[in-house]
Amino acid sequence: MYLLGLITRHLQRTRMPETLFGRMVLNDPRFVSDLRAGREPGPRTIAKVCTYIADAQEARR
Repeated sequence: MYLLGLITRHLQRTRMPETLFGRMVLNDPRFVSDLRAGREPGPRTIAKVCTYIADAQEARR
């Protein structure tokens, strides 16, 4: 899944725990582990995650 790869790379770059990522982006600390277990996010959830990661990358520049 493209989204899980995107999140994984972000977590590696930032050294952020996956539970913190889920809590910050979606108020769901199990989000990343649920994705790994097969959870299929909807389009709004995908958009939130992508926006968060893009904003975080922009802020790091």
